Amino acid sequence: MYEDYYGFVQPPFSLTPDPRFLYRSESHDLALQQVWQAIRRKEGFIVLTGDIGTGKTTLCRTLLEQFDQTTFTALILNPFLSVEELLREVLLSFGIVSKDALKSGRLATASKHELVRTLHDFLLSLVPLHGSAVLIIDEAQHLSTDVLEEIRVLSNLETNDQKLLQVVIVGQLNLLDILAKAELRQLDQRISIRCSLKALTREEVEAYVTHRLWVARASTSVTFTSKAFDLVHSISGGVPRMINLLCDRALMVGCEQQTSNITEDHIVGAAAQLGQDIPKGKIKGERAVAGAATSASRRTGRLVLAAVILAAIAAAIYLLLGNPLDLMSAGAAPNSPPPPARVAAERLVALRAPADLPVATPIPPPIPGSFSLLVGTYDNARDVQRAEALLKARQQAPYTIDILMGPDDLQRRVLLGRYATREEGEAVRVTLGKDFATALVIPGARERLRVIIP
Repeated sequence: MYEDYYGFVQPPFSLTPDPRFLYRSESHDLALQQVWQAIRRKEGFIVLTGDIGTGKTTLCRTLLEQFDQTTFTALILNPFLSVEELLREVLLSFGIVSKDALKSGRLATASKHELVRTLHDFLLSLVPLHGSAVLIIDEAQHLSTDVLEEIRVLSNLETNDQKLLQVVIVGQLNLLDILAKAELRQLDQRISIRCSLKALTREEVEAYVTHRLWVARASTSVTFTSKAFDLVHSISGGVPRMINLLCDRALMVGCEQQTSNITEDHIVGAAAQLGQDIPKGKIKGERAVAGAATSASRRTGRLVLAAVILAAIAAAIYLLLGNPLDLMSAGAAPNSPPPPARVAAERLVALRAPADLPVATPIPPPIPGSFSLLVGTYDNARDVQRAEALLKARQQAPYTIDILMGPDDLQRRVLLGRYATREEGEAVRVTLGKDFATALVIPGARERLRVIIP
């Protein structure tokens, strides 16, 4: 498995909706802020849409982690429910009833009216406690008209001055067309916020992949070339799920070739495994594909030739020195290199050793719409001090952010500036030279610069 080869703590491109891997692109960050603000303002009905694979479910789970103990939440992932089944799931998720009560208790045969009354009584009990309740329904484009109408009724549960239940429905782009139907006009008119997730730009694809690699914490530095990022963006269309699939297969190919530098050829191989077409003009037509096949054929030929040569050498050794098994039984030479597995293990232990990092430099206040330059992420104080010294010698003013990945597992990010545009950040990045070749311009204010505890 490539996770073992590169030393990842966890798979970097898993398709599971893990909030730790959420990359806040411009549209993702805007949607998260809009939904969060609408919930804080007690808005009744909120709609979040996005194309397939744009990260809607991951964003929902990220949203759930931001609530405190005064907020009761219910996340419904199965849209193929009847009205009564939906109400029972909501009561169960809010903790109003237990599974046993729904299976064999009075609520197992309760009418819709009784279920709604039970929910209403619970919501009213939250008012004197200053509590709130949020219902999130994923894949809402599959909801029936009856269920959507019942959701509208639930969103009407309110006191004189506030909504008792905030409802967030999440679905694909055709959800907007469904809500625009005449029979759902009353529901459509009650929507206070409409958010949409967009595909990632070329720059965001690079930042997205880099972010996931950083969260997964490889003990071996894994890099993608600029052309590899270009091809990932072209093939995936900027859709995070497709990016994950491509990069996952590309790392498999890289592992097979024992390289940590993922190039355009690795992305081509990944796309072939997934049955994805290469956009014309990105790889120069059929000649480039044929050339890649020819190169592979040549590599195979060289391997066969090498095998023949090794066999001949082995035969010569046998004739000159006798049975090689006798030599092996005598023990390895004192200066023989350690096995690769032991080297990888020792390197991983060294990288994870606690570092004596100084107190982080205070973070300057973020400016909305600004950009920052992520110079690098380091495991020990010496590398941080070296980076800061080089930057100060270039008349730059670096600042740092501590990233707590787990107990005794601290990393430090070194960043520069608040730039009004990405172009300004890129101009500074170019001046840093080869010492900081992996520096990356990122949305500054949207990074929510803070200590991250997964």
